[in-house]
Amino acid sequence: MNTVITRVATTQWQAVADHRVVGRGDVSHRPDGRLFVSIDVWQDAVFDQLATVMLAELPQPLHTVVGEGDDGLKASWERLGFTLGRREQEYVLPTDPRETGLGAPRPPAGVTLLAAGEADEELLRALDRAIREEVEATVGWHTMPAEVLPRPAGCTLVAPSKYATAVRDGEYIGLVRVVPVRRRARIGLLAVRADQRGQGIGRALLAHALGALHRDQITSAWAEVDESNAAASALVEGAGARRSSGYLELVRR
Repeated sequence: MNTVITRVATTQWQAVADHRVVGRGDVSHRPDGRLFVSIDVWQDAVFDQLATVMLAELPQPLHTVVGEGDDGLKASWERLGFTLGRREQEYVLPTDPRETGLGAPRPPAGVTLLAAGEADEELLRALDRAIREEVEATVGWHTMPAEVLPRPAGCTLVAPSKYATAVRDGEYIGLVRVVPVRRRARIGLLAVRADQRGQGIGRALLAHALGALHRDQITSAWAEVDESNAAASALVEGAGARRSSGYLELVRR
């Protein structure tokens, strides 16, 4: 079978054999600078051909995401020089306070929680930038969940109306982003300023977010946590979360 690989767009490749499309490849540029590649093929033999062309045309490092149980796909990427970069765990959380054990939100004295849509957008953007700078200066943004929505360069805040925030003395110190998806919701980000941690603000934000979902009759939420983030894992597990799956981020340098 003669397979022809063609770059059909800036971020897309196509494999054609006998006038039929037998595979597609894509690359996405994440806001933190990482390049993620993915390949979907109808015939396993096409994977290496398509990947070889893509890798020759793309700068390194390159990243890809594989389900932790997909040994075949993992082996295919490893054959091309990809190695394990990080592990990500997916959790499912109940929203009913009787199951989470969180009860009503109890922020520390002097801290107020603003519901989603109530935050001042400029102050919220400033907090988002500050938290990202703190993360990058410590563990690095590469430890954050791999599934980051694409957005214009320099714009790191996704849908401001979906963020609930914690405020102390007029200063925004913590946030949680929740995206409802039918009967479930995704907790995309939960973060507190470094100098405000250890006071229960993150727990209060999580209780607030899950309580709001429960009132909207959304019964569960899911969240991704880097395996190395013990504090985040403890927080969600303490709220009744159960681990549902996991992902591997592979890197080719």
